[in-house]
Amino acid sequence: MQSTFQTYLQLGFEHISDVQGYDHILFIIALCAIYRLAEWRKVAILVTAFTIGHSITLALAAMDIIPINGELIEFLIPVTIFVTAIYNVVVHRFESDDVEGTYDRRVRLNYLFALLFGLIHGMGFSNFFRSLVMPGQENSFIRQLFAFNVGVELGQLLIVALILLTSFVAFSVLQIRQRSWNLFISGAAAGISLIMALERIPW
Repeated sequence: MQSTFQTYLQLGFEHISDVQGYDHILFIIALCAIYRLAEWRKVAILVTAFTIGHSITLALAAMDIIPINGELIEFLIPVTIFVTAIYNVVVHRFESDDVEGTYDRRVRLNYLFALLFGLIHGMGFSNFFRSLVMPGQENSFIRQLFAFNVGVELGQLLIVALILLTSFVAFSVLQIRQRSWNLFISGAAAGISLIMALERIPW
């Protein structure tokens, strides 16, 4: 029989990796579109920034410290995907552009995006998490929250690994140029997220 920790760990993992709730997956794909497998350290920092952001608001919202407008958050999530994808296309349109550290400055800005947009995604996670809190186990709420966060993080790392491995095959085996890959992935993410945002307009 699973412990409460294992249960919430599994629920967090399944929530982030559920293809039916693909908006969070799409955001991670958009975040990783500009990276190669060799840049996995930068991606690890990126995912950590996103995790810090969504962990903060997930905890605050789940404990009713900050109010949540569910419809607005569901609208803003695809907006974060769209903005990230457009940023990829417009700003990262050149391959290996490191003139006077320009590329590194752009990557650091990606970290800021991941952190800020993680705050929005965390509020989206909170609606799902609050529906899972087991009656009579409010005393172990923090443990449940921590386990759920760890599960989400493990799911994110799995998604990132799959994205980087796919990009490695695209670049090394299929000889696809990184710029073309970025345009294809980011363009697809932008198109899908725009449709999602239009369907979720809360007014």
